[in-house]
Amino acid sequence: MNKKLLLATSAATLIFASACGEKSEPVASQDAEPLVKPAALVDFQPTGVIAGTLPEIAVALNSDQVSSEALVQAYLDRIALIDTAGPTLQSVLTINPDALTEAKKLDQMRAAGNVMGALHGVPILLKDNIGTVDNMPTTAGALVLKDNYAKVDSPLVAGLRASGAVILGKTNLSQWANFRSEDSMSGWSALGGQVKNPHVLDRNPCGSSSGSGAAGAASLAAGTVGTETNGSIICPSNVNGLVGFKPTVGLVPQQGIIPISHTQDTAGPMTKSVMGSAMMMDAMTQSEGNPYTLSLNKDALKGVRIGVLKFAVGSYAAVNQLFNAALADLKAAGAVLVDIEERPVSPSELGLNSYNLLKYEFKDGLNKYLAGTDPDKVTARTLTEIIEFNNTNAALELVLFDQSIMDASEIMDTLESDDYKQAVEMVLKASREDGVDKLLTENDVRVLVAPSGVLASVIDPVNGDNWPSPWPGYASPAARAGYPHATVPMGAFRNVPVGVSFIGTANQDAEVLAFAYAYEQQSQKRVAPNYLPTAAADEDIAAAMKPYEM
Repeated sequence: MNKKLLLATSAATLIFASACGEKSEPVASQDAEPLVKPAALVDFQPTGVIAGTLPEIAVALNSDQVSSEALVQAYLDRIALIDTAGPTLQSVLTINPDALTEAKKLDQMRAAGNVMGALHGVPILLKDNIGTVDNMPTTAGALVLKDNYAKVDSPLVAGLRASGAVILGKTNLSQWANFRSEDSMSGWSALGGQVKNPHVLDRNPCGSSSGSGAAGAASLAAGTVGTETNGSIICPSNVNGLVGFKPTVGLVPQQGIIPISHTQDTAGPMTKSVMGSAMMMDAMTQSEGNPYTLSLNKDALKGVRIGVLKFAVGSYAAVNQLFNAALADLKAAGAVLVDIEERPVSPSELGLNSYNLLKYEFKDGLNKYLAGTDPDKVTARTLTEIIEFNNTNAALELVLFDQSIMDASEIMDTLESDDYKQAVEMVLKASREDGVDKLLTENDVRVLVAPSGVLASVIDPVNGDNWPSPWPGYASPAARAGYPHATVPMGAFRNVPVGVSFIGTANQDAEVLAFAYAYEQQSQKRVAPNYLPTAAADEDIAAAMKPYEM
């Protein structure tokens, strides 16, 4: 499938004001600086409104500094500039051909005094495993689903539209949400190719929501949506320098999303700011009264006992240094830090049972999903037939890595088997009662903090993902438990970002976001991408790698 990128050839004719509180004066078209500059003059940094955060962009729309139509056009120009040309991030898989038309209608509604919600006119990108009624397929990056057009919006998309959002397009992803091969390479799909990390282009964009992470960091939309089964919102947000929020499982409806596990799957926002994620949560959950944005308070950490997961810090000096600075910021924001030294004891079979749970639910869920697709458009109707299709089209689908996880899932029994039921019971007890909840209650703390992960490794098409071990953080237990987890940037090391995690118990979502917000307001550690081809392209690193001149 060719990318359906409806990209305008003309440059944007508006220069958007950087400060959302100030109204910009129109610039005559003959004097306007084009958004898409000649390659030799481009530094790839966004300017004006699109350089801002989602709430800043919403303010600019509400104050008539920019129209939604002009904003969508600017994003289309920027996608052309750096996603399909320039650094070729390959983070956007498909553009909504009706995005400009939708934006124009929303502008007309605003002019008539009809504002739908906080996201009115705000362009959003969705991970391409989320179904919409737009003229875009839902592919999971797989050739077999290239003509899979949804009949209805997924509920989260319906919520975004009800708040006035423009669905700009779909992002590339690790194919099948990274549940195809044990030797996979994060960010690769047969339809979209390899996603690149905008901070350092040869660095791993991580997790299955890699396109949403790269696109959000590179200012290709005001906000993006990812999905997570085990780390696929948190990890790409961590390595791309974004705020990522994985809600309590079930809080964001999962209908219309290509599944892996109904026990662990959830969609969530990925944005430049906690406020932006909260605004998207209000919309995606279709909550009355904006509970997530209204929960945010820069003083939310004052007097709050925070559990510091010392056992999950890891041994990486650079990450530890940034995490120690994050702890200092938490103290400065008023938090009371409580060190937690010992990891909860888990059953020896936990890892195996967790993996088996996913394989059981993937087979069951995917077969049910495929049964609801159009048989004239999606001819593979079962996991078995997906595997056969991939084998037939191995030159495209299996050229870099195999489908070992699919093969292993295909032989699993039904969800009525005792083995499956026992796996679910063990995983949930170990991660909830004996995991996150135990840490919270026994230490009398409101939330847990730890590094969100490692510094991104290099993309490796020979060995696949090659992450350092042990992995810092506590993302997997939070994912297995289905509990809320936010990551917020805590800085970067040699241009590679890393975040700090806030983990709570079930349905503590608003409070977790509030704590994350208070930290963010204190720290302000998000860094913009530099689009370096390699880490060695940094001037200081390059100089250090040269021999000493006598």
